[in-house]
Amino acid sequence: MSPPPRPILILFAHPALEKSRVNRVLARKVRDLEGVTFHDLYEAYPAFDIDVAHEQGLLSEHDLIVLQHPFFWYSTPALLKEWEDLVLQHGWAYGSRGTALRGKRVLSVITTGGSEAAYQPGAHNRFTMAQLLAPIEQTARLCGMDYLPPFVVHGTHGMDRQEIERHSSDYLRALVALRDGRLDLEQARAYPRLNTDLDAIIRH
Repeated sequence: MSPPPRPILILFAHPALEKSRVNRVLARKVRDLEGVTFHDLYEAYPAFDIDVAHEQGLLSEHDLIVLQHPFFWYSTPALLKEWEDLVLQHGWAYGSRGTALRGKRVLSVITTGGSEAAYQPGAHNRFTMAQLLAPIEQTARLCGMDYLPPFVVHGTHGMDRQEIERHSSDYLRALVALRDGRLDLEQARAYPRLNTDLDAIIRH
Protein backbone atom coordinates (compact mmCIF):
# COMPACT_ATOMS: atom_id res chain seq x y z
CA MET A 1 0.00 0.00 0.00
CA SER A 2 1.53 3.31 -1.09
CA PRO A 3 1.84 6.17 1.42
CA PRO A 4 -0.66 9.04 1.18
CA PRO A 5 0.44 12.00 -0.94
CA ARG A 6 2.39 14.69 0.90
CA PRO A 7 0.87 18.15 0.22
CA ILE A 8 3.45 20.57 -1.19
CA LEU A 9 3.68 24.34 -0.70
CA ILE A 10 5.84 26.18 -3.24
CA LEU A 11 6.97 29.57 -1.96
CA PHE A 12 7.94 31.23 -5.22
CA ALA A 13 10.03 34.40 -5.07
CA HIS A 14 11.09 36.23 -8.22
CA PRO A 15 10.99 40.05 -8.23
CA ALA A 16 11.20 40.36 -12.02
CA LEU A 17 9.32 37.38 -13.39
CA GLU A 18 8.68 39.08 -16.73
CA LYS A 19 12.44 38.96 -17.35
CA SER A 20 12.86 35.36 -16.26
CA ARG A 21 13.87 32.76 -18.84
CA VAL A 22 14.09 29.70 -16.60
CA ASN A 23 12.11 30.20 -13.39
CA ARG A 24 9.02 31.14 -15.34
CA VAL A 25 9.12 27.80 -17.20
CA LEU A 26 9.86 25.83 -14.04
CA ALA A 27 6.93 27.49 -12.28
CA ARG A 28 4.54 26.92 -15.17
CA LYS A 29 5.41 23.22 -15.18
CA VAL A 30 4.40 22.57 -11.57
CA ARG A 31 1.96 25.27 -10.48
CA ASP A 32 -1.16 23.26 -11.40
CA LEU A 33 0.14 19.90 -10.17
CA GLU A 34 -2.32 18.02 -7.97
CA GLY A 35 -1.32 18.28 -4.34
CA VAL A 36 0.67 21.49 -4.89
CA THR A 37 -0.18 24.96 -3.59
CA PHE A 38 1.75 27.50 -5.66
CA HIS A 39 2.24 30.74 -3.72
CA ASP A 40 3.88 33.64 -5.59
CA LEU A 41 5.18 35.88 -2.81
CA TYR A 42 5.89 38.93 -5.00
CA GLU A 43 2.41 38.69 -6.48
CA ALA A 44 0.81 38.32 -3.05
CA TYR A 45 2.87 40.99 -1.30
CA PRO A 46 4.09 43.65 -3.75
CA ALA A 47 4.47 46.10 -0.83
CA PHE A 48 6.13 43.50 1.44
CA ASP A 49 3.08 43.61 3.77
CA ILE A 50 3.28 39.95 4.72
CA ASP A 51 0.24 38.39 6.43
CA VAL A 52 2.05 36.34 9.05
CA ALA A 53 -1.01 34.45 10.30
CA HIS A 54 -1.96 33.45 6.76
CA GLU A 55 1.57 32.28 5.97
CA GLN A 56 1.79 30.25 9.16
CA GLY A 57 -1.54 28.66 8.28
CA LEU A 58 -0.24 27.64 4.87
CA LEU A 59 2.88 26.12 6.41
CA SER A 60 0.78 24.14 8.89
CA GLU A 61 -1.31 22.64 6.08
CA HIS A 62 1.61 21.29 4.02
CA ASP A 63 4.28 18.65 4.58
CA LEU A 64 6.88 19.72 2.02
CA ILE A 65 7.91 23.37 1.74
CA VAL A 66 9.66 24.34 -1.49
CA LEU A 67 11.65 27.57 -1.65
CA GLN A 68 11.89 28.36 -5.36
CA HIS A 69 13.91 31.41 -6.39
CA PRO A 70 16.87 32.70 -8.39
CA PHE A 71 20.14 32.83 -6.48
CA PHE A 72 20.62 36.54 -5.72
CA TRP A 73 24.02 37.51 -4.30
CA TYR A 74 24.47 34.00 -2.89
CA SER A 75 21.15 34.20 -1.11
CA THR A 76 17.42 34.66 -1.59
CA PRO A 77 15.51 37.59 -3.08
CA ALA A 78 14.66 40.22 -0.45
CA LEU A 79 11.00 39.30 0.01
CA LEU A 80 11.78 35.69 0.84
CA LYS A 81 14.26 36.82 3.49
CA GLU A 82 11.61 39.17 4.89
CA TRP A 83 9.18 36.26 4.89
CA GLU A 84 11.64 34.19 6.95
CA ASP A 85 12.22 37.05 9.40
CA LEU A 86 8.52 37.61 10.05
CA VAL A 87 6.85 34.22 9.64
CA LEU A 88 9.30 31.94 11.44
CA GLN A 89 8.53 33.35 14.85
CA HIS A 90 10.08 32.24 18.13
CA GLY A 91 7.58 30.20 20.07
CA TRP A 92 5.89 29.06 16.86
CA ALA A 93 8.60 27.87 14.48
CA TYR A 94 11.43 27.35 16.93
CA GLY A 95 12.27 27.56 20.61
CA SER A 96 11.17 25.28 23.43
CA ARG A 97 7.50 25.76 22.49
CA GLY A 98 7.98 26.35 18.78
CA THR A 99 7.06 22.99 17.34
CA ALA A 100 4.67 23.89 14.50
CA LEU A 101 7.07 22.88 11.73
CA ARG A 102 8.74 19.82 13.21
CA GLY A 103 8.90 16.84 10.89
CA LYS A 104 8.18 18.83 7.73
CA ARG A 105 10.62 18.85 4.81
CA VAL A 106 12.24 21.77 3.01
CA LEU A 107 13.55 21.79 -0.56
CA SER A 108 15.46 24.69 -2.12
CA VAL A 109 14.89 25.04 -5.87
CA ILE A 110 17.57 27.39 -7.16
CA THR A 111 18.45 28.84 -10.55
CA THR A 112 21.83 30.43 -11.11
CA GLY A 113 23.77 31.74 -14.07
CA GLY A 114 27.03 30.17 -12.92
CA SER A 115 28.08 26.68 -13.90
CA GLU A 116 28.39 23.92 -11.34
CA ALA A 117 32.16 24.03 -11.82
CA ALA A 118 32.15 27.67 -10.70
CA TYR A 119 30.74 26.67 -7.31
CA GLN A 120 33.76 24.76 -6.03
CA PRO A 121 36.66 25.57 -3.68
CA GLY A 122 39.26 27.48 -5.65
CA ALA A 123 36.84 28.27 -8.48
CA HIS A 124 35.14 31.57 -9.32
CA ASN A 125 32.59 31.49 -6.47
CA ARG A 126 34.98 29.81 -3.98
CA PHE A 127 32.29 27.80 -2.19
CA THR A 128 30.01 24.91 -3.07
CA MET A 129 26.29 25.49 -3.43
CA ALA A 130 25.71 23.42 -0.28
CA GLN A 131 28.04 25.72 1.67
CA LEU A 132 26.32 28.84 0.38
CA LEU A 133 22.89 27.44 1.24
CA ALA A 134 23.98 26.60 4.79
CA PRO A 135 21.99 29.49 6.37
CA ILE A 136 18.77 28.14 4.83
CA GLU A 137 19.62 24.59 5.87
CA GLN A 138 20.36 25.66 9.43
CA THR A 139 17.15 27.72 9.57
CA ALA A 140 15.20 24.60 8.58
CA ARG A 141 17.02 22.45 11.11
CA LEU A 142 16.48 24.98 13.92
CA CYS A 143 12.77 24.66 13.18
CA GLY A 144 12.98 20.86 13.37
CA MET A 145 12.59 20.43 9.62
CA ASP A 146 14.37 18.02 7.30
CA TYR A 147 16.39 19.93 4.69
CA LEU A 148 16.73 17.97 1.45
CA PRO A 149 19.57 18.23 -1.07
CA PRO A 150 18.75 21.26 -3.25
CA PHE A 151 17.40 21.12 -6.78
CA VAL A 152 19.83 23.44 -8.59
CA VAL A 153 19.68 24.57 -12.21
CA HIS A 154 23.12 25.86 -13.17
CA GLY A 155 24.21 27.86 -16.20
CA THR A 156 20.93 29.59 -16.95
CA HIS A 157 22.48 32.47 -18.94
CA GLY A 158 23.53 30.28 -21.83
CA MET A 159 20.68 27.79 -21.67
CA ASP A 160 18.58 27.08 -24.77
CA ARG A 161 14.88 26.31 -24.81
CA GLN A 162 15.39 22.55 -25.00
CA GLU A 163 17.63 22.56 -21.91
CA ILE A 164 15.15 24.70 -20.00
CA GLU A 165 12.37 22.28 -20.86
CA ARG A 166 14.49 19.34 -19.72
CA HIS A 167 15.13 20.96 -16.34
CA SER A 168 11.45 21.83 -15.91
CA SER A 169 10.50 18.21 -16.65
CA ASP A 170 13.03 17.05 -14.05
CA TYR A 171 11.51 19.45 -11.55
CA LEU A 172 8.07 17.99 -12.20
CA ARG A 173 9.41 14.44 -11.84
CA ALA A 174 11.09 15.28 -8.54
CA LEU A 175 7.99 16.92 -7.04
CA VAL A 176 5.70 14.08 -8.11
CA ALA A 177 8.09 11.55 -6.58
CA LEU A 178 8.32 13.54 -3.34
CA ARG A 179 4.56 13.98 -3.22
CA ASP A 180 3.94 10.27 -3.75
CA GLY A 181 6.70 9.01 -1.44
CA ARG A 182 8.69 7.46 -4.29
CA LEU A 183 11.93 9.38 -3.86
CA ASP A 184 14.68 7.53 -1.99
CA LEU A 185 15.83 10.24 0.40
CA GLU A 186 18.71 8.21 1.81
CA GLN A 187 20.11 7.68 -1.67
CA ALA A 188 19.44 11.31 -2.61
CA ARG A 189 21.63 12.54 0.24
CA ALA A 190 24.63 10.94 -1.46
CA TYR A 191 24.40 13.58 -4.20
CA PRO A 192 25.16 17.33 -4.01
CA ARG A 193 21.95 18.14 -5.88
CA LEU A 194 18.58 16.42 -5.87
CA ASN A 195 18.64 16.57 -9.67
CA THR A 196 22.09 15.05 -10.10
CA ASP A 197 20.63 11.69 -11.14
CA LEU A 198 16.87 11.40 -10.72
CA ASP A 199 16.77 7.92 -12.27
CA ALA A 200 18.90 6.66 -9.38
CA ILE A 201 16.73 8.05 -6.60
CA ILE A 202 13.14 7.72 -7.87
CA ARG A 203 11.48 4.40 -7.12
CA HIS A 204 9.15 3.04 -9.79
